Amino acid sequence: MSEFLLTQVINFGTPLIGLILLLGALGFPVGASVVVIAAGAFSQQGVLDWPSAVAIGLIGVMIGDTLSYSMGHYAKGWTQKRFGNSPTWVNASESFQNNAGWAIFLTRWLVTAIAIPTNLIAGGSGYKFSHFLFYDVTGELTWILLYGGLGYWFGSEWELVYDFISNFGGLILGLVIFGFGIKQVWNWQEKKKLAAI
Repeated sequence: MSEFLLTQVINFGTPLIGLILLLGALGFPVGASVVVIAAGAFSQQGVLDWPSAVAIGLIGVMIGDTLSYSMGHYAKGWTQKRFGNSPTWVNASESFQNNAGWAIFLTRWLVTAIAIPTNLIAGGSGYKFSHFLFYDVTGELTWILLYGGLGYWFGSEWELVYDFISNFGGLILGLVIFGFGIKQVWNWQEKKKLAAI
């Protein structure tokens, strides 16, 4: 699939990059990261115009993220009806509100595997759209410039960069989940101590 898409990126140029990143932001398995890295390499080789690729890619991914945020926003009533009184939901919603900026920013480029659930939670928890958009644009621009920049820097060796980032991404996701678990245990222990006083 990726080889086919990369060939089409060479044939159709930056508009296809925007479409691929839009679809990736909606959860379609189109290999958005590999396309961004390859776009940097293709730009270095003179096949693509880098500023156009960045601009159109950013627009595409922002539209996709806005649509997934909107899905969460419009499902808010159902979510509140189903989970609204649950202490777990209330706790998770409050926790997200306190850390939403970092969560949105980091899931755009560092822990991309949970970007879509983050968008849905942001919309469903009532997180302000203007704040979401700020962190979204900042994070997605970081992603495009960092990943595309690595592709540009390494040129024809960009596939090695993609392999490294794929493996590194899995490690980061594991560390995030582990850290979240540690934090939850810590919070539980603190509440237990306070209850004993």
